[in-house]
Amino acid sequence: MRRLPACLLLIAAVYSPCAFAATPEQVLQQQDADPHGDLRAVVILRNGAVVAERYYNNQTADALHDMRSAGKSVTALLVGAAVARGQLTSTGTVGHYWPEVAGSPAGKVVLDDLLTMRSGLGAFDEDAASPGNEDKLDDAPDATVFVRGVPAADQPGTLYRYNSLGAYIAGRVVESASGIGLDTFAGSVLFAPLGITRWQWGRDVAGHAKGQGNLSLRPRDMAAIGQLMLDDGMVDGKRVLASGWLQAALAPRVAIGEVDRHADHYGYFWYGKSYQVAGETIKVSFASGNGGNKIYVIPARRMVVAVASSAYGKPYGQRRSEEILKALLAAD
Repeated sequence: MRRLPACLLLIAAVYSPCAFAATPEQVLQQQDADPHGDLRAVVILRNGAVVAERYYNNQTADALHDMRSAGKSVTALLVGAAVARGQLTSTGTVGHYWPEVAGSPAGKVVLDDLLTMRSGLGAFDEDAASPGNEDKLDDAPDATVFVRGVPAADQPGTLYRYNSLGAYIAGRVVESASGIGLDTFAGSVLFAPLGITRWQWGRDVAGHAKGQGNLSLRPRDMAAIGQLMLDDGMVDGKRVLASGWLQAALAPRVAIGEVDRHADHYGYFWYGKSYQVAGETIKVSFASGNGGNKIYVIPARRMVVAVASSAYGKPYGQRRSEEILKALLAAD
């Protein structure tokens, strides 16, 4: 068999697929060509250390970023912190902990159903006519009166309906049970142990932090929350969140693949999806917010990927973040 000249062998090697397997840094560099102008940052942790990060479109490492509904996942962690302190139980009802809504349909909902988007309340963010739609909640002059007025629509625990009302209620329950503001509670039990010193949390008209989202963090601090999940609630050898609660939050409690192309299942305000990478099944848990904001947790790779994106209301934002994740999984 005729052998190729050395120069051609070199060219073949350089242009082979293996030679061009992208590194995480190269995957992030490729996003410089994104035409939309609203990607903000990607931070990648491996074994707790930053292995690659990149900031786009004039974003800086210290800038706070509104990660929208990914804040719901933080609210779930705060519920868990309150449970660990004996202030709540997942089997308790909303009205038991928030007496102002006791007797209403919302007051009768068990926290477990609330956290899995199966409250049975007439709240569905994809339907503008839904009585408990997020926009109506945001516009309400009195959120407590609004919550009391949302009717029941289904049997609790039976039907997944994505809505922000449930996460708002969860935040108010934590406030009522702990006796302090949701953001103050978060600063003490979660942010301080993680070294998070700067954040902003959007508030309703009465000044309550919005448990349904509008939490702004630095991208590295988004990643720190993912690392806490990866490390089963431990930080520097100290327990911050109960292992049992985190396992419950990430467990596949509700199959949602038929209604959400970006996820297979839902836990306590956290999503899960499996990806096929080079014949390997990789399970990913993640927080997700409007515009493509993500905190991806990949135990099999000991990896966390935080994506900050301002593509609010743009479907391509979610697709872009998922493509970045898949490219990183293929590059690893």
